[in-house]
Amino acid sequence: MLNTITHGSATDKPPLVIVHGLYGSARNWGVIAKRLSDERQVIAVDQRNHGESPWADTHSYPDMAGDLAEVIETIGGPADIVGHSMGGKAAMVLALTRPDLVNQLIVADIAPVAYGHSQIQFIEAMRAVDLSRVEKRSDATEQLAASVPDKTLQSFFTQSLDLKGKRWVLNLDVLASEMDKILSFPEVTGQFSGPTLFLSGAESDYVLPEHRPKIRSHFPKARFAKLPGAGHWLHAEKPRDFEASVRAFLSLTR
Repeated sequence: MLNTITHGSATDKPPLVIVHGLYGSARNWGVIAKRLSDERQVIAVDQRNHGESPWADTHSYPDMAGDLAEVIETIGGPADIVGHSMGGKAAMVLALTRPDLVNQLIVADIAPVAYGHSQIQFIEAMRAVDLSRVEKRSDATEQLAASVPDKTLQSFFTQSLDLKGKRWVLNLDVLASEMDKILSFPEVTGQFSGPTLFLSGAESDYVLPEHRPKIRSHFPKARFAKLPGAGHWLHAEKPRDFEASVRAFLSLTR
């Protein structure tokens, strides 16, 4: 089963499961998860091929949705779900195929569509780091800077570095070979009739007006909101605003 980090204790409110995006981990969400756990139990997961979760030869959304279903069944679901980017797609597939396990869904800056851009350049950047010369995270950051100029991304990637083991806790080979699946969205015929929020960064172009018909065909109760001043990594760029939006939606629809 997936590795999980649990914050807080069970309450009368449904548990909240947080699903990170590509190259992320449960640890990335520690601050937000801990703050949200003042009202309910929060479980952040490491997706397959990420963090402390098992590695697998495949990385499709049906696979990831199945992993999430196992976690929610184990905690006695159903649960509310927050999924960012790749995690948002996995959460959408879960809601469409196992709606019995999902109460409310928050999809952070992603749509149920295929994207044309690639993320393979970041795998190449991580592969290029000479780990034998890395004693502290700043050593890896310095090497990454040659091909990843964004300091936020440099810091984000190095969080997936096991300094003691001198290895990435990411299955870079499988993520590279499965990149087409990660960028796409599977053909799913289901519909999720529960409350759903598509929360996007105002400066991001991942969720566009032309995506809304597809979104509403799968999620008829979809609502849309944007965080001013935020891009694709909205939870990292505007953590307090992101937290407030999650709280407001979960309270409004309860």
